[in-house]
Amino acid sequence: MNISNNFGIAFSLTMLAGLTTAIGGVIAFVTKKDNLKALSLGLGFSAGVMIFISLVDIIPGAENLLKQNFPDTFKWLVFGGFLIGLILSIIIDYFLPDHVDTDELLHPDDPEAYSHSHYKLKRAGFMTAIAICVHNFPEGMATFLTTTQNVTLGVSVALAIAIHNIPEGIAVALPIYHATGKKRYAMLYAALSGITEPIGALFGMLIFGLFVPNIMVGALMAGVAGIMTYISFDTLLPLAKEYGNWHLSIVGIMSGIIFIWLSLNLLG
Repeated sequence: MNISNNFGIAFSLTMLAGLTTAIGGVIAFVTKKDNLKALSLGLGFSAGVMIFISLVDIIPGAENLLKQNFPDTFKWLVFGGFLIGLILSIIIDYFLPDHVDTDELLHPDDPEAYSHSHYKLKRAGFMTAIAICVHNFPEGMATFLTTTQNVTLGVSVALAIAIHNIPEGIAVALPIYHATGKKRYAMLYAALSGITEPIGALFGMLIFGLFVPNIMVGALMAGVAGIMTYISFDTLLPLAKEYGNWHLSIVGIMSGIIFIWLSLNLLG
């Protein structure tokens, strides 16, 4: 893998995508809850971009990378890589689910939605931050590895993940704020929850760049496609429905597909 290629761009995009959790922390305090429906469109857009890139561009690209060295088994290697990416995401999600009850996010003053003690609420915020940190690690790796191979794809993936990280920042900030009453703490933890994305980028550079032969880059990219596909169906689409409705979600999905398809045609 030519990790040195586009390294600066790849790491910068990953860092920016990760830090958008801080934007979610700000939105949690300055946006009326009704306006959060706009996130439904954005999350659907992100899912459309990531699913299209994974299945239409990254998977065929992975096959082309492996075809020369593994003419008889390249399709199985890509399939295996994709499956490993899915399994990794499922394992992380099983042990540390990052889902937060939307009623708690949108109705922080509702006594029925927040019937727990301040201690439990604060703990929920911290646990959400930890869970999001773990989930963001493979996302950072995916953004970085995709960008090192294709900057256009990397920008699209970074944009999709950045939009996805905004509600994650909200999920971290609101429970901590309503438990402590301190906005600066809530915003700080929201920002820190995204820091594992650039750490994931460094891991992708140091570990895979040093120990994985160049001929296996295709299998790695297939794993990235698996991770991105799982994130889209397990996190982005359910959240898109919760923040708005399926109509907005579908409009967002189709807009994302059209946007990335057009971008690849113009810039590819």
